[in-house]
Amino acid sequence: MSGFGRFFFILNVLVTPFMEWINIQPVAITDVDVLRTISIQTFIDTYGAVNTPENLEQHIITHFSTEQLLKELQDETILYYFAWFDQQVAGFLRLNTGHSQTELKGERSLEIERIYVLKAFQGKKIGKLFCDKAVSVARDRGFDFVWLGVWEENPKAMGFYENYGFKAFGRHIFKLGDDDQQDILMKFQVL
Repeated sequence: MSGFGRFFFILNVLVTPFMEWINIQPVAITDVDVLRTISIQTFIDTYGAVNTPENLEQHIITHFSTEQLLKELQDETILYYFAWFDQQVAGFLRLNTGHSQTELKGERSLEIERIYVLKAFQGKKIGKLFCDKAVSVARDRGFDFVWLGVWEENPKAMGFYENYGFKAFGRHIFKLGDDDQQDILMKFQVL
């Protein structure tokens, strides 16, 4: 192997990011059971240790039932995407437009309502790819910004979004069962 060939091979191996093996694809209605399973698992993994079982159960029943997820998958103002890593679903993204947004319904904006990645796939830049996807969808639709709410008790997530370029602009209440929790609202300017 020539010197250049060896250099190219080494460079290719060293700089090949995880992102080359990650594929972001829309969730199909036929994937509802997979979406339900990953929704429940990632929600419990993220919030289970810091919330009551009763509040978790109420949230899961309300937001992650098969019927609710099917309704959302058929709503054109709600977009779901899976991240596939090595032929396995590694996480999911939920985007809201128009009336489906939890706030700012009259704005030219897109909401990231959920980014969840299974523990086994964290650290592989899937969250960044999901943010990239949200920004791409917002640009394609001519929206001015992407926004989200992040729990004030989740500094890791806030740091991630700040590093991506999101800026805090307000607060809102996220109701988990009977617990009113404060979310920091953050936005990313698209145009």
